[in-house]
Amino acid sequence: MIKEKNYYLNKSLFISATNTDVGKTYGCKKFAIALSKLGLKVGYFKPFETGVIDKPVDGWAMLELIKKLNPQFDFDIKDVVPYQFELPAAPYVAKKDTKIDFDFLLQKKKQLEEKCDVLIIEGAGGLMVPIEKDIFIIDLINLFNCEAILITPSKLGGINDTLLSIEALKSRDIKFDFYINLFQDKDTFEEVSLPFLKDYFPKLNYLQEL
Repeated sequence: MIKEKNYYLNKSLFISATNTDVGKTYGCKKFAIALSKLGLKVGYFKPFETGVIDKPVDGWAMLELIKKLNPQFDFDIKDVVPYQFELPAAPYVAKKDTKIDFDFLLQKKKQLEEKCDVLIIEGAGGLMVPIEKDIFIIDLINLFNCEAILITPSKLGGINDTLLSIEALKSRDIKFDFYINLFQDKDTFEEVSLPFLKDYFPKLNYLQEL
C-alpha cells in the first residue's frame, strides 16, 4: 500500500493521532520499516516526550530501530528527543517554566534530515495538545512543512474522534492520510464502526497492512 504514496518527496512525515495511546509510536515503527523496504534511509524526530523518568521510552525504542535501518543516522537520544519532561501531561503543562525554542526545533529538524531520505516526526498526544498557550501539536505540522499521517482508533467512539481530527487538519490546509490502528475493540470494529467508515470514506488504510 505504501508504494502508492510518494511520502519521500516531502522529506518529512509527521505522525499524529486522535489522542494519546492510539498508536503513534507503533505507526512510526510501521512507516519506518515500510519506507526502509523501499530503499529509503529513514530518520526519526520526537520534539517532545513527557512522562520521562530515566529515559524517553518511546524515543529510545524508535532510535534503536532507526539505527538498525539506517546506520548513518548517528545521533543520540538528546538529538532526536530534545525536550524531555517528567510529568506525563501536555507539553504546555509538563514543561513548567521551560521556554520552547521553535527556531531550535527547526534547526534540529534540518540537522536530522541531513542523514536520511525521510524524517519521521512523532507528535505528542493528539493534534490539539498544547505546547504554548496558542500553539498546538497540529501547528508543528505546518511549521515543519510536513505531510501528516493521522492514526485513528478502532474503538467505540473512534468515528467521532476521527472526523473531528480530520476537520482540524482540513481547517489548516494540511495534506494528510489517516490509518486505522486495529487494536482497541478490534473484535467489534467490523460491526460497530466499519459500516459508517467504509460508506463515508472512499478508501480505508490500516496500520497492520503496511
